[in-house]
Amino acid sequence: MKKRSITLIIWFMSVALLGVTAMQYYFIRQSYLQKSKIFDETVKASLAIVANKIERQEVYEFTTKQARINQEKFAEDKKLQKEKEVILAEQIALQDQINKLRTKDFEARDLYRNEEEDLKRNFPNAAYVNNVFFETYVRRPDYRNLITFSIEKSYDIQDPTLPLISTTVGARKRIPEILARDDSTRFVIPIVDDGTLNVHSFVWATLPPINDAKTILQLQEVEKKLRDLNFKKLAVATSLYDTVAIIGGKDSQVINDITASIAMSKRPLKDRIKPELAIHYLEKELYNRGIASPFFMQIRPRPNAAPIIQAAYNVDDEDFQRIDNATEYATPLFQGDQGRSPGLLSIYFPSKESHIAGNMSFMVAGVLALLSLLVGCFAYTLTIIFRQKKISEMKTDFINNMTHEFKTPVATIMIASESLRDKEIASNETRVAKLANIIYDENVRLGSHIERVLNIARLEKENLKMERTKVHVNDLANSVLDSMQLQLQKAEGQFHIDLSAAKDVVIGDELHLSNVMFNLIDNAIKYSTETPDITVRTYNTKNTIVLSVADKGVGMSKDHQEKIFDQFYRIPTGNIHNVKGFGLGLSYVNNIIKILNGKITVKSEKDKGTQFEVTLPLMSSEQA
Repeated sequence: MKKRSITLIIWFMSVALLGVTAMQYYFIRQSYLQKSKIFDETVKASLAIVANKIERQEVYEFTTKQARINQEKFAEDKKLQKEKEVILAEQIALQDQINKLRTKDFEARDLYRNEEEDLKRNFPNAAYVNNVFFETYVRRPDYRNLITFSIEKSYDIQDPTLPLISTTVGARKRIPEILARDDSTRFVIPIVDDGTLNVHSFVWATLPPINDAKTILQLQEVEKKLRDLNFKKLAVATSLYDTVAIIGGKDSQVINDITASIAMSKRPLKDRIKPELAIHYLEKELYNRGIASPFFMQIRPRPNAAPIIQAAYNVDDEDFQRIDNATEYATPLFQGDQGRSPGLLSIYFPSKESHIAGNMSFMVAGVLALLSLLVGCFAYTLTIIFRQKKISEMKTDFINNMTHEFKTPVATIMIASESLRDKEIASNETRVAKLANIIYDENVRLGSHIERVLNIARLEKENLKMERTKVHVNDLANSVLDSMQLQLQKAEGQFHIDLSAAKDVVIGDELHLSNVMFNLIDNAIKYSTETPDITVRTYNTKNTIVLSVADKGVGMSKDHQEKIFDQFYRIPTGNIHNVKGFGLGLSYVNNIIKILNGKITVKSEKDKGTQFEVTLPLMSSEQA
């Protein structure tokens, strides 16, 4: 593959990888923004519900306290007005009965408000319809097509991104009405297309009555009795509120409600709220909506005013330092008071980003894992491309080198053969014998080259036949060294032999092990700069035998040490031009040693020499 093609492939793959990374970043960012928006809407909804609960709790406590005060006053009036004991007792009984009926009515209304809040929370576009309309149009399938819906969409003033949908239900044609079967409260819930606000269909929900009719009727009867009794004798009125009501001719319930509202609104804001109860409401409501993050609560009389109540939920010192930069979520308190709201409930989330990121951790981990896999595949592909390119270049060098190696013996054989055709030379037996020896030696040389290449091919295909026999390493080393003496003498070198291994029997192939030794000693001779000085040793370590071949030649760098066992790799020899070969010897040695369950290591320093160590397992008692 050409360098230009590789560059183009790398460029295109890099662009594709960067594009995928950018798309994943955009996807994660958009998901984060969407979850942040949902978080904000959830917190605001929770705040509104908590503010409502705080107000209801105040009303409940005030009502309970007022009832207790009234009862105490009734008891005191009874002592002070012994002469009117019968009337006062009756008044007290009536007032007590009124209080019980009011409490029962309050519980019924509270039950209704809870269910209405749940309905509004789940279906903000639910629309109230009276029972006559429900019985006339909704309950009867034949007349449902006459129902009309008016959908209006607006946005919250405090949060313009929060849509508010209001629904009005009507009928396009009036038909004879059907009376209500009961006093339940009915809501119609249209199924609306968010984009066009068209209503596709609708469902309805039935809630308990707003008031218990029986209780209201009993309350009215008891109150009428009390009013009649008050008219009989104003002096024995049970409370100041009753006296005002009697004098003004107003319903005592109206006077009580107004007076209670005024009395509650005049109390200091700090006394109207219990911080631990507010924190509990917030924690529970947020947890029910999937938010368990630490938060900090403040209650202040107006925006930008100093807080009069502060509390925290699971906030540590590190979180406190981030509160100033945290987003504020606020809602007004006690909106039912006369005039404007007297307070503001605010909360801060110092760990909002961590909470949102935690919810996205699985998604982000998956995206990062896929990107890592993609980058890994990209890097692996580039590695394979460069490796294949390098192997291709090495194979080209191998073919050129092999052609040169084969060309020399072939040319020598050709010259010797042509000489034999000369009648004068053919008649000289001495010269014929010499030429025949030359032809034989060159053929042996060619066969050795061919056998080496074929062995490597067999190793790659894993079909090289290996005999498993007992081999004495010391004897085999002596034999190989004897055969290499002539080559060493020609180079004017010397061997230092120390075959001191007491145990030298291994299970292996004698031919291939001799080839391993030949390759190592031949390399030691070839890569010696001057007179070869080679040391051959054997020694035992535990259950192995080590064959060491060391020279004092050119040596090699660490970069070359990592590659010398690769096929076709040849170390650059600098000014040494007599080193020939295919780059297959050490690859062959490495493969043979691995097949025999051994290992080969190399230690070398540039210009100081090289030492190869072959470690083979000794024959065990089971193999004997």
